[in-house]
Amino acid sequence: MARAPILQLSDISLAHGGDPVFDGLDLVVQQGDRVALVGRNGTGKSTLMKVMAKLVEADHGDVVIPPGISVGYMEQEPDLSGYATLGEYAASGLDPAESYRVEMVAEGLKLNMEASPETASGGERRRAALAKLLAEAPELMLLDEPTNHLDIEAIGWLEEELKSTRAAYVVISHDRAFLKALTRATLWIDRGKVRRLERGFEHFEEWREEVWAAEDEARAKLDKKIKVEAKWAVEGISARRKRNQGRLRALQDMRAERSSQIKRQGVAAMEIDSGKASGKRVIEAKGLTKVFGGKTIVEDFDLRVLRGDRIAFVGPNGVGKTTLLKMLMGQLEPDAGTIALGTNLEIAIFDQTRAALDPEQTLWEGLVNDPDMAVRGASDQVMVRGTPKHVVAYLKDFLFDEAQARAPIKSLSGGERARLLLARIMAKASNVLVLDEPTNDLDVETLDLLQDILGDYDGTVLLVSHDRDFIDRVASTTIAMEGNGRAVVYAGGWSDYRHQRSLTAAEEKAGTKPSASSTKPAATASGSAAVSAAKPEAKLSFTEKHRLEELPKVIERLEAEIAKLEEFLSAPDLFAKEPVKFQKATDALVERQEALSSAEEEWMELEEKAQG
Repeated sequence: MARAPILQLSDISLAHGGDPVFDGLDLVVQQGDRVALVGRNGTGKSTLMKVMAKLVEADHGDVVIPPGISVGYMEQEPDLSGYATLGEYAASGLDPAESYRVEMVAEGLKLNMEASPETASGGERRRAALAKLLAEAPELMLLDEPTNHLDIEAIGWLEEELKSTRAAYVVISHDRAFLKALTRATLWIDRGKVRRLERGFEHFEEWREEVWAAEDEARAKLDKKIKVEAKWAVEGISARRKRNQGRLRALQDMRAERSSQIKRQGVAAMEIDSGKASGKRVIEAKGLTKVFGGKTIVEDFDLRVLRGDRIAFVGPNGVGKTTLLKMLMGQLEPDAGTIALGTNLEIAIFDQTRAALDPEQTLWEGLVNDPDMAVRGASDQVMVRGTPKHVVAYLKDFLFDEAQARAPIKSLSGGERARLLLARIMAKASNVLVLDEPTNDLDVETLDLLQDILGDYDGTVLLVSHDRDFIDRVASTTIAMEGNGRAVVYAGGWSDYRHQRSLTAAEEKAGTKPSASSTKPAATASGSAAVSAAKPEAKLSFTEKHRLEELPKVIERLEAEIAKLEEFLSAPDLFAKEPVKFQKATDALVERQEALSSAEEEWMELEEKAQG
């Protein structure tokens, strides 16, 4: 049965600053459509959505919405002026008898209806815009990054809401799991062209590669034909002049076609240097307790982080993920308990608030004025992993063009700010990466690259994210912060955590004792199934217990000696001037590295034995 169109775009053309965003675009959205709108950052996804909503007028073409069809657009930057509360804004336009709909949606989105727009965060304002749209229930919903600033629970609620709706919707999102769960068709914006696939986002990447492969093949054939015709033009132009002129015009047309083809945007040339290895023990936290604003963040929490661990922190907004992360990094004191950081730590932090970026600075200034990147005496160079590089060349590595170098940071989109912050933290070596909501606003291709980089990274990663797919791809351990001070460590990523959690819940519901695999306390983040508050009985002899207490001091001393020897051996002319000293220091370094490895293995064996 044919479905009726509820939105039709015909021959849409739009240009910004002379560069066409769309040209001759035709598009139809039908009843019941569930469409993913995808494309690289800056390709015009939000602009196209605003054209659909009639908030941006095209230079040419028609936007047709049949009579009686309502279209709702979720604004990323809603105008809340004139409203006393977020709830008043969300309910505006609704009949007072329907205000209950806003309250139901607000509960699912965890929106504080009484919050003032003047003090509300950007995330709260966007949730208010989403609540308004869902409560109004139009026939077509246009959703621009609806999952940004939602926690995993709220994303799950929104998924169920959209699965059950009868309305059609078009959604822009970086959240793969969200798009895979909801969409049945895909619109792909690529270099001003919009293609449609009658399958959901789950099939997008395979389709994209097929399109690009066909494009590359056609381009190769055209290049070959141009080469043959150009050779003929030089060598065989003397015969039958009229026919030759036609062939020359055909050659000119082929060259014009080739030059008009727009090169695909590459991926950012992101690299990260893990630098010198940290000690094997990165963080040792014991008995952590923290109460913040009358709310217990963690209570009697133990965690050991070893070199190379990939740990994701998950939980509702406001539960204290960032607070726990700051405690583990030594930036915030716990109310009780101890935190010991390992040696040789070089920490790089990606802050979800982008606080390291001054919005009034230009991109150029934001890099050259960074103390970690400054090159003495050079105003156009930045230090990138120990090597000076022109600031514009480095910006191009992260997909910024030369014209943007002198633009203010405040003019950048969310995805561009995220890329600029990545450019700053990746310019220096680090062996501990702290990533607080790194996935917000990044396109799929950049997320893929970031995932690959983290996969090859030799250091330790601490990650806060609501992106379930990204957690599954990156994390080897998940710490679920469940509220009321409870933080539980699970092996694996998001899917592993949900599976283990469901097994535990099923056992509790059945009234059976949870299995050993779900209750066994963990000694390390990398090998844990869960952490409980109960302390295991010691199973060590007196001598072993004493040795276990002494080993951390031995390890710390060896790590300090190794660091001094490495610094001594780093002198560029040491081998030439003092070959005997160089050899003795090298032998001592090897000896201490072997001793450190042995001590760490002994410590882990005794700790595992103590844990039972």
